[in-house]
Amino acid sequence: MTAPVVGVLALQGDVREHLIALAAADAVARPVRRPEELAEVDGLVIPGGESTTISKLAVLFGLMEPLRARVRDGMPVYGTCAGMIMLADKILDPRSGQETVGGIDMIVRRNAFGRQNESFEAAVDVRGVDGDPVEGVFIRAPWVESVGAAAQVLAEHDGHIVAVRQGNALATSFHPELTGDHRVHSLFVDMVRASRTPESL
Repeated sequence: MTAPVVGVLALQGDVREHLIALAAADAVARPVRRPEELAEVDGLVIPGGESTTISKLAVLFGLMEPLRARVRDGMPVYGTCAGMIMLADKILDPRSGQETVGGIDMIVRRNAFGRQNESFEAAVDVRGVDGDPVEGVFIRAPWVESVGAAAQVLAEHDGHIVAVRQGNALATSFHPELTGDHRVHSLFVDMVRASRTPESL
C-alpha cells in the first residue's frame, strides 16, 4: 500500500514540527490551507497554537464546514493542544465567536494547566503506544473535563484526562511533535492506514 497522505492544518501554530514528525512516521505530509488541499489528504493533524485564532482563520479560509463534513464522514484527524480544543464537541469556557470542528464527545477546559510561564514536561502513559511513557510537553494546555460513552480515555496526568480517542479522531493535551519521539504520530498514521483498508480491498 502506498504511504498515506496526511495533512497538517497550516493556518497557525507549530505546523513544521508536525510535518517532520509525520514524515518520520512514514506518511506523506502536506500543509493544508484551502478546501481543495483538504480534499486531497487521507487524514489531518490540527496543531497546537491559539484555538480561537485557528477557529476564526478556518472560517475565514472556508475550511470549517469542509472540515466538519470530512470528520463526520470518518476522515482520521488528530489534534494536539489547541487541536484538542478544536475537536471537542463542547468547550467549557469558549471565547466569543469561537467555534469547533467537533468529532469527539468531550468537554474541554482551555488553558487548564496554567499560562505560558507554567508550561512543563511530564512522562505520560498512553494506551496504544508501546514502550516507555511518552514525554508530554504541556504549553498552556487544556484538559478534558469529561467524555461521553463513545470516547475512550487514553491517558491521564495528575488526575486529569490528557489523551482521548473516538473512532478515527485522536486528541492530546500535550505536544509530542516537540520531543523527537514520533510514536504518537505513528499511532495516528496507523489509524489513517486502517481507515484506507476497506477501499483498497
